[in-house]
Amino acid sequence: MHRRPGAHDLPYSHADFAQYLAPAQRTQADFENFRRRAARERGEAEARGVARLARELLPALDNLERALAATEAQDSGLTTGVRLMQGELSAALRRAGIETYTPKGEPFDPTVHEAMAQHPVEGADPGTVVEVYQPGYRLADTVLRPARVVVAA
Repeated sequence: MHRRPGAHDLPYSHADFAQYLAPAQRTQADFENFRRRAARERGEAEARGVARLARELLPALDNLERALAATEAQDSGLTTGVRLMQGELSAALRRAGIETYTPKGEPFDPTVHEAMAQHPVEGADPGTVVEVYQPGYRLADTVLRPARVVVAA
């Protein structure tokens, strides 16, 4: 007669099982930690790459904005083309998570603003940004370029 094996027929005891289970669980936890760390590092590397590319493109965007300001009175095909190119470049930066900021009227903050000048301005509180020479750019909480501003004295 063929007998069905029971729990008492197992070749390993509960102590043996626990002895092998603990290292397996540690190995699994180590792998999960490694996977999370690798994903985080990959994301950080991607953000550094985006920030580096954006820093390289910002001068070109500034030059397009200067060209538009210089030809604003004219409404030629060239002006329209420059405006389209500037818009496409700005939109590409926004899609990459880069935002522009113009802090006019805000209190001066040296962590996100670069003071180019300071002088008294009637009706403005001291320490307030009264003019923006160049907008600032940031990627999440990282300032790629501070806004260049004039501050009321």
